[in-house]
Amino acid sequence: MSSITGIGAAQSLALSSVAAPQKPAPVAKPQETQGPSFSERMGGAVDQLAEAQKKAADAAKDFEMGRTEDLAGVMVEQQVASLGFQLTLQVRNKALTAYRDIMNMPV
Repeated sequence: MSSITGIGAAQSLALSSVAAPQKPAPVAKPQETQGPSFSERMGGAVDQLAEAQKKAADAAKDFEMGRTEDLAGVMVEQQVASLGFQLTLQVRNKALTAYRDIMNMPV
């Protein structure tokens, strides 16, 4: 008898869920951005690149003037500036490619 009672309970539960109107799911609010925007991040990256290039130029000038004898440090600063520039150039190229792809999409 317990199995019949279980089936009856399941049927009544199914009928009540079908008969009762369901509430619509609440619309999720868009999450507010936490932190800097894309343009702020890009501006900060360009500023960091400029600072790295200035630091590398200053290190090279100090070595040439004889103020320091740390050639390895000068070379590291030069490589950091070079890698930063290459990264920035690649990001720019990818952004331009994406822009061109979007502009060439048929509407």
